[in-house]
Amino acid sequence: MARWPWRWRVLLPLLLLHSSPVFAQEGQDNDPSTLFKRASEMMNLRKYDGSLGLLNAVLEVDPNHSEAYRQRASVLRHKCRYKEAEGDYSKYLELKPGSSSVEKELSQLLQAQNALESAYGQFESHDFSKVLEYINKIVLVFSPDCLKAKLLKAKALLALEDYSSVISETGFILKEDEDNLDALLLRGRAYYYLADHDVASRHYQKGLRLDPEHSELKKAYFGLKNLLKKTKSAEDNAAKGKLRVSAEDYKAALAMDPDHTSYNVHLYLGLCKVLVKLGRGKEAISSCTEALNIDGELVDALTQRGEAKLLTEDWEGAVQDLKEASQKSPQMVCTVHAQDMGIREALMRAEKQLKLSKRKDWYKILGISKTASAADIKRAYKKLALQWHPDKNVDNREEAENMFREIAAAYEVLGDEDKRVRYDRGEDLDEMNMGGGGGGFNPFGGGGQQYTFHYDGGFHGGGGFPGGGFPGGFQFNFG
Repeated sequence: MARWPWRWRVLLPLLLLHSSPVFAQEGQDNDPSTLFKRASEMMNLRKYDGSLGLLNAVLEVDPNHSEAYRQRASVLRHKCRYKEAEGDYSKYLELKPGSSSVEKELSQLLQAQNALESAYGQFESHDFSKVLEYINKIVLVFSPDCLKAKLLKAKALLALEDYSSVISETGFILKEDEDNLDALLLRGRAYYYLADHDVASRHYQKGLRLDPEHSELKKAYFGLKNLLKKTKSAEDNAAKGKLRVSAEDYKAALAMDPDHTSYNVHLYLGLCKVLVKLGRGKEAISSCTEALNIDGELVDALTQRGEAKLLTEDWEGAVQDLKEASQKSPQMVCTVHAQDMGIREALMRAEKQLKLSKRKDWYKILGISKTASAADIKRAYKKLALQWHPDKNVDNREEAENMFREIAAAYEVLGDEDKRVRYDRGEDLDEMNMGGGGGGFNPFGGGGQQYTFHYDGGFHGGGGFPGGGFPGGFQFNFG
């Protein structure tokens, strides 16, 4: 059904007024008492515009109708048309000086006027709580139909991120005037910040149909449209495997409105997932942390941050995030979600890497790379064993013995092809008494290979080794 233009909806009640029974007869048309009675009835029904029209008619017929001035001043005060109301109160006091009740109403008018001015000032100072205090406790008490105050209240609530209250307050305004552009804009923004973009867009579109050139409505509508377009581009490129392009799209979408947290949480998560796939762990951690700062219960963000920490070799951090994700993930009695399986698999990897990080790095102890050949390993071992032979380090014998044990233990693992393969796979070799030089393997007391030590103060074997001699008489026999 086509809607009436707003101007007709404002003028129509006044046109109907003149066709009502009140004006049916010429005599009644000019009867101030009848008009005034009707105006009072309409005011009691909170129909202030109709009441105002009738009071204007009364005063046209009888310019000295004191009660009409008082009644009209009250209507104008309700609508926060304070200067006009003050004039009518002053006129009443000219006709009936010394009325304490009217003087009280005039005082209330001035309080409301000052409070509204103060509310605007506090809004400019960004003290939005103070704005609400002035409006709720003073302005709307004395001027309950003050549209300016209601809109300012909605703006303050929007700034305070109380979006549900904005929707409620603007709903009351739109009930009285469904085409109020300011209310449509504010209500649309509230839905926008709640990430209910469809409803927000409908409010913007309705406003633009009424005024296609409204700058704020245009900015809000096209800003939302561009945000959704950029988000879709990011998601589509991620699905196509165009990860670098997708990451840039996500970043561009986030830059459009940094304050749109209820929506940006999903953009941060999407960006984090793409960065994990790109292997950019540090950036991914930052993005997922931003998502968790907005919603600390977001299991997917915890999981992805755990994956990102695996990329940066922060094993403890990865285990911590993935354990928390596992605890917060919904537990199903009869079924296991794919998400749960993914979290458990990632947690197992993280725990394994954490355990591996705490074991001895035999390659590092021998000073060789993980791709070293068997000959390289043996050569490094012989060199270090000679360097750290206890009899060659008399001044630091205890340190030398400890180093010698580490070197021998490293060779026992890396010098054995089967053990080396298992070590490289991350298998636990502790049960074989290989545990990091901490009491399992002892080159002085036997181990996986046979070492025999004879000390007679001499140097046997002329350095021929393995199977030869060491300075000081340590004799090594390799089994």
